[in-house]
Amino acid sequence: MKALVMESYKSLTYKEVDKPQISKPTDVLVKVRAVAICGSDVHGYDGSTGRRIPPVIMGHEASGDIVAIGPDVEKFKVGDRVTFDSTIYCGKCDYCVSGRVNLCVNRRVLGVSCDEYKQDGAFAEFVVVPQHIIYKLPDEISYIEGSLTEPASVAAHAFNITPVKLNDSIAVVGAGLIGLLLIQILRVSTSGTIVAFDLSENRRKMALQMGADYAFDPTTFSLKESPFKPFDRVFEAVGATNPIKTATSIVASGGSITLIGNVSPTIELSLQQIVTREITLYGSCAINGEYKRVLDLMGKKKIDVMSLVSEVAPLSEGESWFNRLYNKEEGLLKVVLEP
Repeated sequence: MKALVMESYKSLTYKEVDKPQISKPTDVLVKVRAVAICGSDVHGYDGSTGRRIPPVIMGHEASGDIVAIGPDVEKFKVGDRVTFDSTIYCGKCDYCVSGRVNLCVNRRVLGVSCDEYKQDGAFAEFVVVPQHIIYKLPDEISYIEGSLTEPASVAAHAFNITPVKLNDSIAVVGAGLIGLLLIQILRVSTSGTIVAFDLSENRRKMALQMGADYAFDPTTFSLKESPFKPFDRVFEAVGATNPIKTATSIVASGGSITLIGNVSPTIELSLQQIVTREITLYGSCAINGEYKRVLDLMGKKKIDVMSLVSEVAPLSEGESWFNRLYNKEEGLLKVVLEP
């Protein structure tokens, strides 16, 4: 089969590789129809995260058709249109048994290669995944939309772990893909004011289109000079020092900050502000059962993912699009590749 292989950092090759085989009785072979480039793939492209050690086939936001199943697969059949979680959890550890599968001690993430394991992903014609992380695509959801179920579920998980009340004031720091998806989920879930913060004028405009009431450049925004009170709930969707400083500066005493982004392994944090103002920090990791709800919202057109897709291109052109995303080309948000 053909696959987009990162053979060394910042070097992707579209080449012939061995087709993956079903090795476990509950495995499923999926023909990939659409696979989106995740921000974590772009950040792993230069080796800075340590989670994309070459050679590796990246990619974990995907959808496709089941073309073969293991002998013990019961929930799916050949021909089913599906998408799948990015995290392969064991189902046996204490976290899995208690219903917190995103914290599985034995988890493996598709398209990740690190010191502990290597799990080739979906930038390929075919990928093998276990049946317990697969979800059927409703007829009204396209393959391209299906490939964005994973990031939408990441946003939904951040919402689910945050105690948002009906009329809470909410800020979203970072209007990248996750931030924009989160704004849509917040809009259908709460009546409170939603304010977005991003350095990019284009992304601030998109935040307003996605449901934010206001959008500001964090470098010029002053809470004291604005009509807003400190925010009850703040979501940080970048994962770097400056955006987290913004989040800390605008959250209300006794409020909460939910950290979703993890671009930087370490950040500076104003400990005094967190402690003396009794701010609660929530770390949001991956997905824990949000797929079905997100697919329902997408099917009902409550979440619009197509407006966030900048380009759909052949997988063979993957390296070019990686470079454009890595170089932060203005106006380029989400790229979906088709094998």
